[in-house]
Amino acid sequence: LSGLSKHPELQHLLFLIFCLIYSITIIGNLLIFMVTVHPSLHIPMYFFLRVLSILDVSTASIVVPKMLVNFLSEDRSISYVGCATQLYCVILLASTECYILAAMAYDRYTAICNPLRYAIIMNSRVCLFLVLLSCCSGNVVSVVQTAWVFTLPFCGPRKINYFFCDIPPLIMLSCTDTSLYEKQIITAAVLVIFTPFCLILVSYACIISNILKISSAEGRHKTFSTCSSHLTVVTLYYASGTLIYLRPKSSNSQDIKKVLALIYTTIIPTLNPLIYSLRNKEVKGVLTKIIADLRKIKTTSA
Repeated sequence: LSGLSKHPELQHLLFLIFCLIYSITIIGNLLIFMVTVHPSLHIPMYFFLRVLSILDVSTASIVVPKMLVNFLSEDRSISYVGCATQLYCVILLASTECYILAAMAYDRYTAICNPLRYAIIMNSRVCLFLVLLSCCSGNVVSVVQTAWVFTLPFCGPRKINYFFCDIPPLIMLSCTDTSLYEKQIITAAVLVIFTPFCLILVSYACIISNILKISSAEGRHKTFSTCSSHLTVVTLYYASGTLIYLRPKSSNSQDIKKVLALIYTTIIPTLNPLIYSLRNKEVKGVLTKIIADLRKIKTTSA
Protein backbone atom coordinates (compact mmCIF):
# COMPACT_ATOMS: atom_id res chain seq x y z
CA LEU A 1 0.00 0.00 0.00
CA SER A 2 1.55 3.29 -1.11
CA GLY A 3 -0.46 5.25 1.47
CA LEU A 4 -1.78 8.80 1.34
CA SER A 5 1.44 10.67 0.66
CA LYS A 6 4.77 9.87 -0.96
CA HIS A 7 6.56 12.55 1.07
CA PRO A 8 8.40 10.99 4.05
CA GLU A 9 8.49 14.30 5.94
CA LEU A 10 4.69 14.35 6.15
CA GLN A 11 4.23 10.86 7.60
CA HIS A 12 4.47 11.79 11.29
CA LEU A 13 2.20 14.83 10.84
CA LEU A 14 -0.38 12.71 9.00
CA PHE A 15 -0.16 10.10 11.74
CA LEU A 16 -1.03 12.69 14.40
CA ILE A 17 -3.87 14.17 12.33
CA PHE A 18 -5.55 10.85 11.55
CA CYS A 19 -4.94 9.51 15.04
CA LEU A 20 -6.90 12.52 16.33
CA ILE A 21 -9.62 12.04 13.71
CA TYR A 22 -9.95 8.34 14.56
CA SER A 23 -10.18 9.12 18.28
CA ILE A 24 -12.94 11.68 17.63
CA THR A 25 -14.74 9.12 15.44
CA ILE A 26 -14.72 6.42 18.13
CA ILE A 27 -15.62 8.73 21.02
CA GLY A 28 -18.28 10.65 19.07
CA ASN A 29 -20.08 7.59 17.70
CA LEU A 30 -19.97 5.73 21.02
CA LEU A 31 -21.40 8.84 22.68
CA ILE A 32 -24.20 9.03 20.12
CA PHE A 33 -24.91 5.33 20.67
CA MET A 34 -25.12 5.75 24.45
CA VAL A 35 -27.24 8.91 24.23
CA THR A 36 -29.78 7.40 21.81
CA VAL A 37 -30.27 4.41 24.13
CA HIS A 38 -31.95 6.85 26.57
CA PRO A 39 -35.66 5.96 27.11
CA SER A 40 -36.82 9.36 25.79
CA LEU A 41 -35.21 8.63 22.42
CA HIS A 42 -36.74 5.21 21.79
CA ILE A 43 -38.14 6.05 18.36
CA PRO A 44 -37.15 4.60 14.96
CA MET A 45 -35.06 7.62 13.91
CA TYR A 46 -32.66 7.08 16.81
CA PHE A 47 -32.65 3.31 16.31
CA PHE A 48 -31.34 3.87 12.77
CA LEU A 49 -28.90 6.45 14.14
CA ARG A 50 -27.46 3.82 16.51
CA VAL A 51 -27.02 1.43 13.59
CA LEU A 52 -25.33 4.22 11.61
CA SER A 53 -22.92 4.81 14.50
CA ILE A 54 -21.97 1.11 14.55
CA LEU A 55 -21.36 1.16 10.79
CA ASP A 56 -19.23 4.31 11.01
CA VAL A 57 -17.06 2.97 13.83
CA SER A 58 -16.62 -0.32 11.97
CA THR A 59 -15.71 1.37 8.67
CA ALA A 60 -13.13 3.62 10.32
CA SER A 61 -11.71 0.67 12.29
CA ILE A 62 -11.23 -1.39 9.13
CA VAL A 63 -9.31 1.36 7.32
CA VAL A 64 -7.65 3.80 9.75
CA PRO A 65 -5.56 1.54 12.09
CA LYS A 66 -3.70 -0.04 9.14
CA MET A 67 -3.21 3.43 7.67
CA LEU A 68 -1.77 4.70 10.97
CA VAL A 69 0.68 1.78 11.16
CA ASN A 70 1.82 2.47 7.59
CA PHE A 71 2.59 6.11 8.45
CA LEU A 72 5.27 4.96 10.90
CA SER A 73 6.48 1.79 9.19
CA GLU A 74 8.66 1.22 6.18
CA ASP A 75 6.94 -2.12 5.59
CA ARG A 76 3.50 -1.24 4.22
CA SER A 77 2.70 -4.67 2.89
CA ILE A 78 -0.67 -6.34 3.32
CA SER A 79 -1.27 -10.04 2.79
CA TYR A 80 -3.40 -11.36 -0.05
CA VAL A 81 -6.00 -12.67 2.42
CA GLY A 82 -5.79 -9.46 4.45
CA CYS A 83 -6.42 -7.37 1.35
CA ALA A 84 -9.43 -9.50 0.35
CA THR A 85 -10.82 -9.30 3.89
CA GLN A 86 -10.41 -5.53 4.03
CA LEU A 87 -12.10 -5.10 0.64
CA TYR A 88 -15.00 -7.35 1.67
CA CYS A 89 -15.55 -5.46 4.94
CA VAL A 90 -15.36 -2.00 3.36
CA ILE A 91 -17.85 -2.88 0.61
CA LEU A 92 -20.17 -4.61 3.11
CA LEU A 93 -20.22 -1.63 5.49
CA ALA A 94 -20.43 1.01 2.75
CA SER A 95 -23.25 -0.80 0.91
CA THR A 96 -25.18 -1.37 4.14
CA GLU A 97 -24.83 2.31 5.05
CA CYS A 98 -26.24 3.33 1.65
CA TYR A 99 -29.35 1.25 2.32
CA ILE A 100 -29.62 2.44 5.95
CA LEU A 101 -29.57 6.07 4.79
CA ALA A 102 -32.47 5.23 2.47
CA ALA A 103 -34.34 3.60 5.36
CA MET A 104 -33.78 6.74 7.44
CA ALA A 105 -35.26 8.85 4.62
CA TYR A 106 -38.34 6.58 4.54
CA ASP A 107 -38.62 6.97 8.31
CA ARG A 108 -38.60 10.79 7.99
CA TYR A 109 -41.16 10.58 5.17
CA THR A 110 -43.48 8.49 7.32
CA ALA A 111 -43.05 10.73 10.37
CA ILE A 112 -43.82 13.94 8.45
CA CYS A 113 -46.33 12.79 5.84
CA ASN A 114 -48.17 10.15 7.92
CA PRO A 115 -47.72 11.32 11.53
CA LEU A 116 -50.91 9.66 12.85
CA ARG A 117 -49.91 6.25 11.46
CA TYR A 118 -46.17 6.63 12.15
CA ALA A 119 -46.06 4.36 15.20
CA ILE A 120 -47.99 1.65 13.34
CA ILE A 121 -46.00 1.80 10.09
CA MET A 122 -42.55 2.13 11.66
CA ASN A 123 -42.93 -0.41 14.44
CA SER A 124 -39.94 -2.22 15.92
CA ARG A 125 -40.43 -5.26 13.67
CA VAL A 126 -40.37 -3.14 10.50
CA CYS A 127 -37.26 -1.27 11.67
CA LEU A 128 -35.42 -4.49 12.44
CA PHE A 129 -36.47 -5.93 9.07
CA LEU A 130 -35.11 -2.86 7.23
CA VAL A 131 -31.77 -3.15 9.05
CA LEU A 132 -31.47 -6.89 8.38
CA LEU A 133 -32.45 -6.38 4.72
CA SER A 134 -29.80 -3.67 4.40
CA CYS A 135 -27.13 -5.93 5.93
CA CYS A 136 -28.07 -8.93 3.78
CA SER A 137 -28.12 -6.83 0.60
CA GLY A 138 -24.77 -5.30 1.49
CA ASN A 139 -23.35 -8.76 2.15
CA VAL A 140 -24.48 -10.09 -1.25
CA VAL A 141 -22.94 -7.09 -3.03
CA SER A 142 -19.72 -7.45 -1.05
CA VAL A 143 -19.32 -11.18 -1.65
CA VAL A 144 -19.90 -10.81 -5.40
CA GLN A 145 -17.59 -7.80 -5.80
CA THR A 146 -14.77 -9.25 -3.72
CA ALA A 147 -14.95 -12.64 -5.44
CA TRP A 148 -14.86 -11.09 -8.91
CA VAL A 149 -11.97 -8.73 -8.10
CA PHE A 150 -9.82 -11.55 -6.76
CA THR A 151 -10.46 -13.80 -9.75
CA LEU A 152 -8.72 -11.24 -11.96
CA PRO A 153 -5.12 -12.11 -12.91
CA PHE A 154 -2.61 -9.79 -11.23
CA CYS A 155 0.65 -9.99 -13.14
CA GLY A 156 1.80 -6.40 -12.91
CA PRO A 157 3.41 -4.50 -10.01
CA ARG A 158 2.30 -5.47 -6.54
CA LYS A 159 2.13 -1.89 -5.29
CA ILE A 160 -1.39 -0.59 -4.63
CA ASN A 161 -1.53 3.17 -5.12
CA TYR A 162 -4.02 3.65 -2.27
CA PHE A 163 -4.22 3.63 1.52
CA PHE A 164 -6.47 0.55 1.71
CA CYS A 165 -7.60 -2.28 -0.56
CA ASP A 166 -10.39 -0.97 -2.78
CA ILE A 167 -11.81 -1.87 -6.19
CA PRO A 168 -10.38 0.96 -8.38
CA PRO A 169 -6.70 0.56 -7.44
CA LEU A 170 -6.91 -3.25 -7.52
CA ILE A 171 -8.32 -3.50 -11.04
CA MET A 172 -5.60 -1.08 -12.17
CA LEU A 173 -3.12 -3.87 -11.34
CA SER A 174 -4.87 -6.46 -13.51
CA CYS A 175 -3.14 -7.45 -16.74
CA THR A 176 -6.33 -8.48 -18.52
CA ASP A 177 -9.18 -6.60 -20.18
CA THR A 178 -11.43 -5.41 -17.34
CA SER A 179 -14.11 -3.67 -19.44
CA LEU A 180 -16.69 -6.36 -18.65
CA TYR A 181 -15.88 -6.13 -14.96
CA GLU A 182 -16.15 -2.33 -15.07
CA LYS A 183 -19.66 -2.67 -16.48
CA GLN A 184 -20.49 -5.02 -13.63
CA ILE A 185 -19.19 -2.42 -11.12
CA ILE A 186 -21.44 0.22 -12.70
CA THR A 187 -24.39 -2.16 -12.34
CA ALA A 188 -23.53 -2.68 -8.68
CA ALA A 189 -23.18 1.10 -8.24
CA VAL A 190 -26.70 1.55 -9.65
CA LEU A 191 -28.08 -1.00 -7.16
CA VAL A 192 -26.13 0.27 -4.15
CA ILE A 193 -25.91 4.03 -4.79
CA PHE A 194 -28.42 5.24 -7.38
CA THR A 195 -31.42 3.11 -6.37
CA PRO A 196 -31.32 4.12 -2.67
CA PHE A 197 -30.55 7.71 -3.70
CA CYS A 198 -33.62 7.80 -5.97
CA LEU A 199 -35.74 6.49 -3.09
CA ILE A 200 -34.31 9.25 -0.90
CA LEU A 201 -35.12 11.89 -3.54
CA VAL A 202 -38.70 10.64 -3.82
CA SER A 203 -39.07 10.63 -0.03
CA TYR A 204 -37.78 14.19 0.28
CA ALA A 205 -39.89 15.40 -2.65
CA CYS A 206 -42.95 14.22 -0.70
CA ILE A 207 -41.56 15.69 2.53
CA ILE A 208 -40.91 19.12 0.94
CA SER A 209 -44.36 19.09 -0.65
CA ASN A 210 -45.83 18.40 2.79
CA ILE A 211 -43.69 21.06 4.48
CA LEU A 212 -44.82 23.74 2.00
CA LYS A 213 -48.40 23.11 3.08
CA ILE A 214 -47.59 24.17 6.65
CA SER A 215 -48.92 27.70 7.16
CA SER A 216 -46.43 29.03 9.72
CA ALA A 217 -42.79 29.73 8.81
CA GLU A 218 -41.72 28.48 12.24
CA GLY A 219 -43.51 25.19 11.68
CA ARG A 220 -41.88 24.74 8.28
CA HIS A 221 -38.44 25.47 9.72
CA LYS A 222 -38.93 23.09 12.64
CA THR A 223 -40.10 20.27 10.39
CA PHE A 224 -37.34 20.69 7.84
CA SER A 225 -34.65 20.94 10.53
CA THR A 226 -35.34 17.31 11.46
CA CYS A 227 -34.31 16.31 7.92
CA SER A 228 -31.42 18.70 7.21
CA SER A 229 -28.89 16.61 9.14
CA HIS A 230 -29.76 13.51 7.14
CA LEU A 231 -29.62 15.43 3.85
CA THR A 232 -26.12 16.68 4.70
CA VAL A 233 -24.82 13.15 5.32
CA VAL A 234 -26.56 11.76 2.22
CA THR A 235 -25.06 14.43 -0.04
CA LEU A 236 -21.50 13.82 1.17
CA TYR A 237 -21.75 10.02 1.22
CA TYR A 238 -23.43 9.36 -2.12
CA ALA A 239 -21.45 12.03 -3.99
CA SER A 240 -18.08 10.60 -2.93
CA GLY A 241 -19.16 7.03 -3.68
CA THR A 242 -20.52 7.95 -7.10
CA LEU A 243 -17.35 9.75 -8.19
CA ILE A 244 -15.18 6.78 -7.17
CA TYR A 245 -17.14 3.79 -8.46
CA LEU A 246 -18.98 5.15 -11.50
CA ARG A 247 -15.69 5.20 -13.45
CA PRO A 248 -13.41 2.84 -11.49
CA LYS A 249 -10.64 2.73 -14.10
CA SER A 250 -10.93 6.28 -15.39
CA SER A 251 -8.01 8.56 -16.09
CA ASN A 252 -8.84 10.67 -13.04
CA SER A 253 -5.93 11.18 -10.68
CA GLN A 254 -5.58 8.51 -8.03
CA ASP A 255 -4.86 11.32 -5.57
CA ILE A 256 -8.36 12.69 -6.19
CA LYS A 257 -9.84 9.24 -5.59
CA LYS A 258 -7.84 8.96 -2.38
CA VAL A 259 -9.41 12.19 -1.15
CA LEU A 260 -12.90 10.97 -2.11
CA ALA A 261 -12.26 7.64 -0.38
CA LEU A 262 -11.12 9.52 2.73
CA ILE A 263 -14.48 11.30 2.78
CA TYR A 264 -16.62 8.18 3.12
CA THR A 265 -14.21 6.01 5.13
CA THR A 266 -12.78 8.57 7.55
CA ILE A 267 -14.32 12.05 7.38
CA ILE A 268 -18.03 11.17 7.32
CA PRO A 269 -17.75 8.74 10.29
CA THR A 270 -16.20 11.66 12.20
CA LEU A 271 -18.77 14.23 11.06
CA ASN A 272 -21.89 12.12 11.64
CA PRO A 273 -21.91 12.48 15.47
CA LEU A 274 -21.27 16.23 15.14
CA ILE A 275 -23.97 16.71 12.49
CA TYR A 276 -26.63 14.70 14.32
CA SER A 277 -25.85 16.06 17.80
CA LEU A 278 -25.22 19.72 17.01
CA ARG A 279 -28.33 20.00 14.80
CA ASN A 280 -30.66 17.92 16.96
CA LYS A 281 -32.26 19.53 20.02
CA GLU A 282 -33.45 16.20 21.48
CA VAL A 283 -29.97 14.67 21.35
CA LYS A 284 -28.42 17.82 22.84
CA GLY A 285 -31.10 17.83 25.56
CA VAL A 286 -30.43 14.24 26.60
CA LEU A 287 -26.67 14.78 26.43
CA THR A 288 -26.97 17.85 28.67
CA LYS A 289 -29.10 15.88 31.12
CA ILE A 290 -26.58 13.01 31.24
CA ILE A 291 -23.71 15.44 31.87
CA ALA A 292 -25.73 17.14 34.63
CA ASP A 293 -26.47 13.76 36.25
CA LEU A 294 -22.79 12.82 36.13
CA ARG A 295 -21.88 16.10 37.80
CA LYS A 296 -24.44 15.45 40.56
CA ILE A 297 -22.99 11.98 41.15
CA LYS A 298 -19.48 13.42 41.24
CA THR A 299 -20.55 16.16 43.70
CA THR A 300 -22.36 13.65 45.92
CA SER A 301 -19.40 11.24 46.01
CA ALA A 302 -17.02 14.11 46.79
